[in-house]
Amino acid sequence: MSISKTFWQRLKAMGLPLVGLIFVAGILCWGAFNTVLEWTNTESFCLACHEMKDNVFKEYRNTIHYSNRTGVRATCPDCHVPRDWTSKLLRKIQASNELFHHLLGTVSTPEKFNAKRPELARSEWARMKKSDSRECRNCHNFDYMDYSEQGRRASAMHQKGFDDGMTCIDCHRGIAHTMPPVEQGIGAEKGGVSIAPDSN
Repeated sequence: MSISKTFWQRLKAMGLPLVGLIFVAGILCWGAFNTVLEWTNTESFCLACHEMKDNVFKEYRNTIHYSNRTGVRATCPDCHVPRDWTSKLLRKIQASNELFHHLLGTVSTPEKFNAKRPELARSEWARMKKSDSRECRNCHNFDYMDYSEQGRRASAMHQKGFDDGMTCIDCHRGIAHTMPPVEQGIGAEKGGVSIAPDSN
C-alpha cells in the first residue's frame, strides 16, 4: 500500500476530532496574527523607536492634526498605514525595511535624521500620491466639503485641484512634519526637494 494511501486512511479514521483541532488552531493563529498586526498599528508602538519619538513626533505635536478645537486627532497610523487589511499588510512588510535601518542606526541622531529627511519625505509623498492620498481621505472626504465654510482661496484651490485630478499631497506637504529644505523656485531641485506637484 502506498504511503499516501495509508496517510489518508489514518486521517479518515481520526475523523472529526482532527478537523475540529485544525479549525481551532487556525482560529488561534489568525487571532494571534491580527492581534500583533493591530498592536504594531498604534501610536505607542511607533513611539517605541526613539527616532520617531525624538524627531517627527515632536514636530507633529505642534500641528493641527495633534491638537485642535474639535479634539479629533490623527495618530501616526491614521496617516501612514492603510485601513484595509491587504494594503495594511503590504505596508507592514515594507516597514520591515524601517526596522532594518533602526538596527543599523541610519537615522539614530537628529543630525542623521535631518540628513535623510529629503529622501524620507520624497518616499512618503510618492506613496501617498500613488494611493491618491487614501489615508487623508479617511477623514477628509471631498464629497462632504462645504466650500462656503472655507476661505475664498482654499475653496477655489480645492475645487480647481479636484477638477484637475490632483490629490491632497500635491499641495499639503509638510502639514504634520517639518518640510525638508526646499529651493524657493517651483520645481527647483538644486540641493533641496522639489515643491512642484508630481507630473504622474
